[in-house]
Amino acid sequence: MSAPVMVASENGRRGMMAAMARLREGGSALDAVELACRIVEDDPDDHSVGYGGLPNVLGEVELDASIMDGATLRAGAVAAVQGYGRAITLARRVMEETPHVLIVARGAERLASELGETPQDQRTEEALRRWRERYDERGLTPGSTENLRNVARTLTRPLNLQDKIYKAARVDTLGTVNFIALDTHGNLASAVSTSGLGWKYPGRVGDSPLIGAGNYCDNRYGAAACTGMGELAIRVSTARSLVLYLKCGMTLRDAGREALRDLLALDAGAGQYMNIVAMTPDGEVAGFTTVPGKQYLYQRDDMVEPQLADRWMVE
Repeated sequence: MSAPVMVASENGRRGMMAAMARLREGGSALDAVELACRIVEDDPDDHSVGYGGLPNVLGEVELDASIMDGATLRAGAVAAVQGYGRAITLARRVMEETPHVLIVARGAERLASELGETPQDQRTEEALRRWRERYDERGLTPGSTENLRNVARTLTRPLNLQDKIYKAARVDTLGTVNFIALDTHGNLASAVSTSGLGWKYPGRVGDSPLIGAGNYCDNRYGAAACTGMGELAIRVSTARSLVLYLKCGMTLRDAGREALRDLLALDAGAGQYMNIVAMTPDGEVAGFTTVPGKQYLYQRDDMVEPQLADRWMVE
């Protein structure tokens, strides 16, 4: 029997506490990470995930999610889903009830309908207010569709390109929630859910639903999940790379830092960063980041509640 452990992005506190209770009752790692994600997805005050997520350039909320079972390497994912919530549950249904890994947009929405999910507009007044303010800050007309790619580029760029801490981007553009769990049976599972890059071009998909980029889990070696500018993780397959470095015999700390070096070799633009959380099969956890000031959450079986810890950077 293993002692349950969880690690997550720092916005996962409520989800982690509920999921740890499930793990302590003997629940599976898969059930735990799905439950944890769903709690954050349903929170209208978290504008990076699910209901109340930040809209795209047209004011539409598009959801992405993925889930992976470390025991079997099965995975399921959805992307660019509109009009339905519970993206992580839909991703799990892709894994368990279809022969596919990734279903997107209208196909994912059709699947949700077939499975009996209730349609639900994911936009909230607060999220739409932020959407309108973003246009106003940049002197644009809300909903403008002329030369949409340039509008999206303007909206997603930080106002102050010299801000090396990237506060504007961190607060209201980038965001995701992720969880990795180890259950009492020694199985790992990982889950990632997001509304994607705020003010993005319609149909943009980041790393969160892409197995190997934003999410990867293997009982034999470990698991990793990402938050941040998804295009970076896609280009260097960050989650799979970290697990591969573990497979090659690196310590967790060294594997994470090697994954960071891959990311730092890219020509990241202003406001673009990447965070990683990771876990080994024996329950060692760590967080990593390409910019200072980032933290992650973890909780072990003997802890009353989750604790924050600083993420490692490349020295």
